[in-house]
Amino acid sequence: MSTSERLIESTRELLWERGYVGMSPKAILERAGAGQGSMYHHFKGKPDLALAAIRRTAEEMRAAAEGVLDGPGTPYERVEAYLRRERDVLRGCPIGRLTMDPDVIASDELRAPVEETLDWIRGRIAGIVEEGQEQGQFSASLDGAEIAAAVVATVQGGYVLARASGSPAAFDAGVRGLLSLLASRSA
Repeated sequence: MSTSERLIESTRELLWERGYVGMSPKAILERAGAGQGSMYHHFKGKPDLALAAIRRTAEEMRAAAEGVLDGPGTPYERVEAYLRRERDVLRGCPIGRLTMDPDVIASDELRAPVEETLDWIRGRIAGIVEEGQEQGQFSASLDGAEIAAAVVATVQGGYVLARASGSPAAFDAGVRGLLSLLASRSA
């Protein structure tokens, strides 16, 4: 792995563990096993490196979601697969956690890939709900955008509840609750 790749991967890990505020250039370099000038050789500084790391994380998160949401099954089964897909629940969402970082939120540039990723997931799920409505699997009274917002809120809130309790049970309970509500709203 090249030095720039090691720097990006180290930054991704540190963003997830500590957030932007808690991530120092020294910690990045130590984790990457890179020399002192390496970061500035490949990147303009911490914000530039963080942006590369956030974009990479966003791309991976989107690809993972796409793999499930575009997979086989009915619209309900695909939403269910997204909600039940394997996650490191106690670690939290690497994108969602950035929304709690004041430096990320204050920066239009750092916040953009976070916002775009969450918007993309909501849009994709809304489209699946609408697809289910067209196929007669979901009630026409459902609002695809609202259901998509509820799905994303359940996932992100589930991470918070699981981390607070130290158990994935709270995440799983939220998923089961949302799926039962969604199933009860089927046509």
